[in-house]
Amino acid sequence: MEKKELRNILMLLSSPRKKSNSTSLAKKIAEGAASQGAAIESVYLHQMSIGPCQACYACQKPDSKGCAIDDDMQSLYPKLLKADSWVIATPVYWFNMSAQTKLFMDRCFAFPAYGKNPFYRKRIAVAMSYGDADPFVSGCINALRCFQDSFRYVGAKIVGMVYGSANEAGEIASNEEVMKAAEELGRKLGKL
Repeated sequence: MEKKELRNILMLLSSPRKKSNSTSLAKKIAEGAASQGAAIESVYLHQMSIGPCQACYACQKPDSKGCAIDDDMQSLYPKLLKADSWVIATPVYWFNMSAQTKLFMDRCFAFPAYGKNPFYRKRIAVAMSYGDADPFVSGCINALRCFQDSFRYVGAKIVGMVYGSANEAGEIASNEEVMKAAEELGRKLGKL
């Protein structure tokens, strides 16, 4: 009997609140992916020590061994490489992604030092929550554009995005439409 290969999905959760709205969306994505047999691993970026890129360009040299900064990003690079898909979950703070997400995104500058074309064929899903009911007024659109432009540039594919308005921790769970969309996105990610 042939062994079925599982999709590996890495959940990158950036809210400082573990029961946050963006995390609730990501968990619903994980449920959908798991229903398709995907293996899920979650990482809380807020609990990691990830510093900003120092623009030293050590990661860009032909003989580079990777990022020169010795912090928790070093343990994340192999997980990013192994995963078939990433789910990036972020609240919108001050008209864009959270600082924790932005630090992670900036440090992906070094990711090519860890494998040949490491972004190629990565499947990305984005889950976001924001305060204002309007995604334009809240700044959600700015974050969406950042993700679209960044991943298009490096050759990764955004499979889908789910986002909705909520303020109190866990409030988004009452939005049946967005939670259903998150679960469906997870099913899409989980399929081979």
